[in-house]
Amino acid sequence: MNFRLLSKLLGLLLLLLSLTMSLCLAFAWWDTEHAGGREDVRGLALSAGVTAVAGLVMMILGRGSGRDILRKEAVAIVGLGWLFCAAFGALPFMLAQPALGPVPAFFEAMSGFTTTGSTVIQDLTRYPAGILMWRAFTQWLGGLGILVLFVALLSSLGVGSKALFQHESSAKHGGGVKARIQDVAARLWQIYLGLSILCWVGLMLLGMNAYEAATHTMTALSTGGFSTRNESVGAFQSVGIELWLTLFMLLGGISFMLYAWLLRGRWDRWRSEEEAKVFLGILLVATVVIAGDLVWVGRKHAFLPALRESLFQVVSITTTTGFGSADFDQWPPLSRVLLLVLMAVGGCAGSTAGGVKVSRWVLFFKSVRQEVVRAFRPNQVFSLRLNGQLADETVKLQTVFFIALSGVTVGLGTLIVSTLEPRLGLVDCLSAVMATLFNIGPGLASVGPTQNFAHLGPGTLGFLSLLMLLGRLEFFAVLVLFMPSLWRRY
Repeated sequence: MNFRLLSKLLGLLLLLLSLTMSLCLAFAWWDTEHAGGREDVRGLALSAGVTAVAGLVMMILGRGSGRDILRKEAVAIVGLGWLFCAAFGALPFMLAQPALGPVPAFFEAMSGFTTTGSTVIQDLTRYPAGILMWRAFTQWLGGLGILVLFVALLSSLGVGSKALFQHESSAKHGGGVKARIQDVAARLWQIYLGLSILCWVGLMLLGMNAYEAATHTMTALSTGGFSTRNESVGAFQSVGIELWLTLFMLLGGISFMLYAWLLRGRWDRWRSEEEAKVFLGILLVATVVIAGDLVWVGRKHAFLPALRESLFQVVSITTTTGFGSADFDQWPPLSRVLLLVLMAVGGCAGSTAGGVKVSRWVLFFKSVRQEVVRAFRPNQVFSLRLNGQLADETVKLQTVFFIALSGVTVGLGTLIVSTLEPRLGLVDCLSAVMATLFNIGPGLASVGPTQNFAHLGPGTLGFLSLLMLLGRLEFFAVLVLFMPSLWRRY
C-alpha cells in the first residue's frame, strides 16, 4: 500500500470538501447580512478552516508519493474517502448552534453524504439556513458521488481514475462506453447539474423561494430526502410541487449513463433498456395497488387523492429519497408491507438511488427461472442477458451473493439493534435497519415518516451509520478496509 499517495489524495478530497463548505459559508453570510437570517457563519467558517488545514497537512505528508493508483489504493481511497467526508462534514453540525454531539453529528453527515435522509434533528426550525443548506449540499454531493466529481476535476489521476470510478457505486461504467473515464465523469456531472438547474427553476415557478427550491432540488435529484420543513414536502400543500419533485425523484432513480446515451442521439438504447422499463413497471403497479388499498381498506380517500399520495410515496420510497407527503405509517397493513418491500428494490444501477437495484433483482429472478427449467431440462444451454448484454456466470454469482449478503445483513442488523435498543419492537428495529442499509431515510413505527432517530443511543446511531456506508458503497469497498491483506506492503 502506498500510504503517501493515500494521504495526498485524501488531502485533496478534504480540500474539495472545504471548498464546498465555503460555498455554504458565503450563503450563510449573505443570509445573515441581507435576509435577516440567524448567525451560522462562525460554525461554517471554523469547519471549512479545520477541513482545509487537515487537507493541506495530509497533502504535505503525501509529497513524493508518485502518481500510479493501483487497485488496492483505489479501494482504500473510496472507503476511507467517504468516512473522512462524513467525519469532517459533521463539523458544521457540531460547531454551529444549536450543536449536535459528535455521534449524532456524524450520523447526520453520513446520512447526508450517503443520501439516506435519516435524521436526529427533531425541530428544523431551530437551525439557521446556512446549516440546512450544508445539510442539503451533502446529499447533492453524495448523490452522483463526490469521488466521481473528484475524478472529473483531477486530470492528474491518470489511469487511476478508472479504478476510483469503478468502485463508486452510483456511477457504474458500462454499456460499451469507450471514452476516457474522466470525460465520462465530467459528462455525468454536467447532466446532473443541468437537471438540478431545471428542477430549481421549476420549483421557484411553482411558488418556493430560491433557498427552499435549492435545498429541495439538491435532495430530490440526489434521492436524499432532507427537507427544510418538519413536515417535509407535505408542508407546502401543493399538488404542483409534489408532482414536480416526483418527476425529478424518478429521474434520479434511472441510470445517468442512459441519459448520456440519449443525449448523444442513441435512442436505440431505450429499446434494449430492460432495467428502466421494469423499474417504471414496478412503480406503476405499486402505485395502483396502494391507491386501491387506501380507498377500499383505509376508507380515507377518494381515488384521485389516494392516487396522488400513493404515487408520491411509492416514488419516494422506491428511489430511496424518503420525502414525506403523508404519514404512511398509518396506512393499511398491505400498503406498509409493500413499501417495506420497495425499500429493498431500490432504483436502477448508475442512478443516485440506493437499495439492492432493479438490475440485480431482474438477474436474480432470471437465474431462478433458469434453475427451475434446468431441473427438468438439464441439457439445455442458457444465456443470461440484461439490457441486451450477456451476463456471464461470474455476474450471476455476484448478483446472488449480493442479495444473500443484503438479507443476512438485514437479519443480523435487526438482531444487533434489538439488543442495543431493547425497548423497541421488531418492526421498529427491522425498518430502522432497512431504512439505513438501503439508504431510504424514514422507516416505520418509532422511526417512521413523522418521527426521527434522535431517541436512539450513541451505539445504535454509530452502527446505523456504518449500515448507511455499507449500503451506499455496496458492501465491498467498506468490508475490505477490515482485511489486513489490504494494508500489507507488497
